[in-house]
Amino acid sequence: MTGTDPVKLMKQEVGKAAAALVKSGSIVGLGTGSTTAYTIQFLGDRLKSGELKDIIGIPTSFQSEVLAKQYGVPLATLDSIDHIDIAIDGADEVDPQKNLIKGGGAAHTREKVVDYLAEQFIVVVDSGKLVDRLGSSFAVPVEVIPMAITPVTNAIKKLGGKPELRMGVKKAGPVITDQGNFVLDVRFDSIEDPVSLEKTLNNIPGVLENGIFVNCVDLVLIGEVKDGQPLVRQL
Repeated sequence: MTGTDPVKLMKQEVGKAAAALVKSGSIVGLGTGSTTAYTIQFLGDRLKSGELKDIIGIPTSFQSEVLAKQYGVPLATLDSIDHIDIAIDGADEVDPQKNLIKGGGAAHTREKVVDYLAEQFIVVVDSGKLVDRLGSSFAVPVEVIPMAITPVTNAIKKLGGKPELRMGVKKAGPVITDQGNFVLDVRFDSIEDPVSLEKTLNNIPGVLENGIFVNCVDLVLIGEVKDGQPLVRQL
């Protein structure tokens, strides 16, 4: 283990623990992000070794699509399937009720479609993502169609949110989602009721989807580093 970054190792272990829960013949929602990337890699390994057979992946982003192709995980679209057995995805925050904030990678709209459809939704995170209350450390991402950015910004301010247009890194101008939209990162002083805030935000005309995920998570796999060793526990 010398010279291996324990945090990277821990993300690999959590990704592997999630991949181990996938059974042959399953339709699998493939989430987005650094930890889920390891899940996709390990699913590919299990397919190669013959331990896992006949799975179909439903990607939630261009990133997960590219990784699935790279690791030999067969893909389909939502048009060609009638259910999803299991979805595995990361999160930016997880509260004690297993509510989430997602969308750090601006893929939360497609993630929400896939994750809510799944019969079992498993979240993979490191212990740094656990919070007592949503919004403690992470803003709520809100995907907005470009023509509506000003009225949506004003409506969110009236709700007490502090919206900021997410700007690109190594790109001039705002981040553009896989759907061609903008993202507002909204800070709230405190989110007392994530269930109603999720609905309220989505009811603003011009909002496509927001990053609050409620009442959808079945299992959270949490990675930790203790005494330099990676551990995985469940919530």
